[in-house]
Amino acid sequence: MKLSDFDFDLPEHLIATRPARPRSSAKLLVAQGDSIADRHVRDLPDVLRAGDLLVLNTTKVIPARLSGHRHRDSAQGPVVAKVEVTLTEPQPDGSWRALAKPLRKLAEGEEIVFAAGLVAKVVERGAEDVRLSFNLGGPAFDAALEQAGQIPLPPYIEARRRADEQDRTDYQTVFARDAGAVAAPTASLHFDEDLLAQLRARGVEFAEVTLHVGAGTFLPVKTDDVSEHKMHAEWGQVSETAAAQITRARAEGRRVIPVGTTALRVLETAATGPGQIAPYTGMTDIFITPGFRFQIASGLMTNFHLPKSTLMMLVSALMGRERIMGIYAHAIAKEYRFFSYGDSSILLPG
Repeated sequence: MKLSDFDFDLPEHLIATRPARPRSSAKLLVAQGDSIADRHVRDLPDVLRAGDLLVLNTTKVIPARLSGHRHRDSAQGPVVAKVEVTLTEPQPDGSWRALAKPLRKLAEGEEIVFAAGLVAKVVERGAEDVRLSFNLGGPAFDAALEQAGQIPLPPYIEARRRADEQDRTDYQTVFARDAGAVAAPTASLHFDEDLLAQLRARGVEFAEVTLHVGAGTFLPVKTDDVSEHKMHAEWGQVSETAAAQITRARAEGRRVIPVGTTALRVLETAATGPGQIAPYTGMTDIFITPGFRFQIASGLMTNFHLPKSTLMMLVSALMGRERIMGIYAHAIAKEYRFFSYGDSSILLPG
């Protein structure tokens, strides 16, 4: 497989920079077998069946984007320089890996001062990121980060506008609970409490898992040979309760449909065989490409993805590359909105 196999032309005006309002008013492309239907997310109670099990990712996006200053003495006197930091991954010792601008001008041992009394020391500087140790920990760190940080929007949105206060609500699911992600599980952004209640009344069931989405989700694939790409690891968890729900649903012949590629990836990581899944806690760098044999997922609810991305490869694995290219051509012709704040789809290969 070559990277070019997953490329397509996307008109720029189809890149969404704000979500649909209300959330469930977004368009929904329903692809089942060889058919395509144009619906809306609010139609999910009619699209799904009683007994279907939707798997939700309960991760919560943290305000991981920080603006601060470093202070340094020079021959000309004290120098103050601006530093932009995006937290990417907590470390076992309480420090954080982070992207930084300007990375090359940071020195190990120096401090970056942020708002809300938050100060970070540069413990280590690598070729692509830094490791930072903060002066606060636990609830005090969380409170300071909430004050000082901003929600880190995807690069294709930030290239068009800056994050604002509205994004703190828009870029968070209504069932977000477990803080740790630096990007949202975006298919889940289309749900509101009313839609969840309608689905329950329809007989649709829900299971909850967690996968903390990392900044690696936005990194481009740089190798022409897809098999040479290395995925960034992310932390995920499938509880005993969720594993039992999913195993029972599969044993009873009911569909298990993860909401978002994040939920799907942690399910397939925890799978122990066809229709079998065990409780799981740990890191995953699963890379799903055409030829992958899905053990758990019967389908997928997902937004429309970047050309030549690992997520395009994942949906191609689920539906077949030619089929997914046809689905995307339909979405573009019908002017579906793309990416994190865009419209959604239900992909059902059977």
